[in-house]
Amino acid sequence: MESKKVLVVDDEIHIVHVVAIKLRSNGFEVVTASNGAEAFALACSEMPDIIVTDMQMPVMDGLELVGKLRENEKTKAIPVVMLTGRSFSIESEKKASLRISECLGKPFSPKELLKKIEDILSLDTVSAAR
Repeated sequence: MESKKVLVVDDEIHIVHVVAIKLRSNGFEVVTASNGAEAFALACSEMPDIIVTDMQMPVMDGLELVGKLRENEKTKAIPVVMLTGRSFSIESEKKASLRISECLGKPFSPKELLKKIEDILSLDTVSAAR
């Protein structure tokens, strides 16, 4: 089985580092970005299987990033897991309209994030096989 590619986006380098280590040690290929603009360019060139992005970032925030991904023909179907600071929550309508697969509040457990990613990707595989 080929490894799945995950794009991890966060302006907090330690979060990117912890998530990347957890994913790589579980067989994922990891590409990282520190803001939404950089992440959008990488998503278009790397075509990851899933994107894990922070909501609060400089240059382009997570919601703007997902909006741009959904408008782009190449990236519109890529599942997204949104990481949010404790004081930020995304309204369910916004989450649904942007097709955000999952939201995790910070601090989160890397193990929990890994499980969510595996669940989302296995659902995608099942629906693609139908």
